[in-house]
Amino acid sequence: MERIGGYLVERRLGEGGMGTVYLARTRGGRAVALKVAKAELAADPVFRERFRSEVEAARAVGGFHTAPVVDADVDGDPLWLATAYIPGPTLAARLAAEGAMDEPGLRSLGAALAEALESIHACGLVHRDLKPGNIIMAVDGPRVLDFGIARAAESTRLTATGTAFGTPGFLAPEQALGHDVTGAADVFALGAVLVAAAGGSAWGEGTPMGLMYRSVHEPPDLSAVPAGLADLVSACLAKEPADRPTPAALLDRLTDPASDPARPTAPPYPPALIASPGPATPPPAFTPPPPPATPPQAAAPQYQHPVQTATPPHLPAQPATPPAPYGFGPPMPYGTPEVVLADAQSGAVVNATGVLFEVAGVTADFAWAEIAHVGRHWRGNRLTLTVRLWDGGVYSCELNARRRARLTAWVAQLDPVLTRYLTR
Repeated sequence: MERIGGYLVERRLGEGGMGTVYLARTRGGRAVALKVAKAELAADPVFRERFRSEVEAARAVGGFHTAPVVDADVDGDPLWLATAYIPGPTLAARLAAEGAMDEPGLRSLGAALAEALESIHACGLVHRDLKPGNIIMAVDGPRVLDFGIARAAESTRLTATGTAFGTPGFLAPEQALGHDVTGAADVFALGAVLVAAAGGSAWGEGTPMGLMYRSVHEPPDLSAVPAGLADLVSACLAKEPADRPTPAALLDRLTDPASDPARPTAPPYPPALIASPGPATPPPAFTPPPPPATPPQAAAPQYQHPVQTATPPHLPAQPATPPAPYGFGPPMPYGTPEVVLADAQSGAVVNATGVLFEVAGVTADFAWAEIAHVGRHWRGNRLTLTVRLWDGGVYSCELNARRRARLTAWVAQLDPVLTRYLTR
């Protein structure tokens, strides 16, 4: 089989105007999505320089809603970018197979995409081509892909004069007109994605030029959008960038129970951010039982330094078949009580297997056999989880809830799970 940059190529996942995406493996067996730029793009010095800067910025994007960049070659031939492989269908494929989403599904999708954009924009990036085909419906929620090669290609001389970069139907008016583009263009695309996920099309059908004309001059068609989301989607699709909400404002409207009493309590898939209603103030400090004087007799696995991973290593293996080597095959759905907490940069998972921290795209996984104690405390709206190991190691993960209501909800979910597993 072919090797590119030391990665063993298994098969082609897709091909577009910017290049080809392959499923590939590291020598140790980890799956990656290997994105190889087209030769004509790589031959352009402007593209190469932009590609280099975009890869550097993309490496800083963290959180649970994107595929982290794990490797790249910005000087070679061909140019390529490797991201963690996220198994799952695209949103486009999911909609084709299962039809339109209901309002709870749309709210969960919108919140996940808004949080992803918040992470991307915080690193100085603008995606510019958010669409159902660039969203993977992973087992733990939607992931946004393709903000490296695509972003670099926009400014290359090979982009034809008068041609807007992106996908008509999801392009913001300023993109269609060739004006300067900010993160507000991604919010516009998010609105169009929600219309598509509801079973509609914001600008109808037709030629690319017709779609772009209507996005600039005509109001969107929101007939497929549930009434409870129509105002929010309409705000996203405002003609003027300054009139659109920020990703943070979208998160407030989509996740704040006070702003929407009818909000459902359970999204249709395990989300990367769980925010359920809680008391007005954080509950009393949680005090887990003190650890025993000596560690349990079961041999504790040796902790290894955190590594970037495509799929959370804590997911349970499927009992009906022999367990596959780590990094192979799709992740299995969660089958035991757990809590998943995340902000724009970091995340934490607590379940029957142990505790997982992700900070800036780097993952550390701790099994219960090696954990002596798990503590939590907060200051302001920031929650800190601390894991103490039997070997004396101490590891912490700080999460920014941004609002007291969300902090309260996180603590209300976290404490029962800690009680369940720390008292076994």
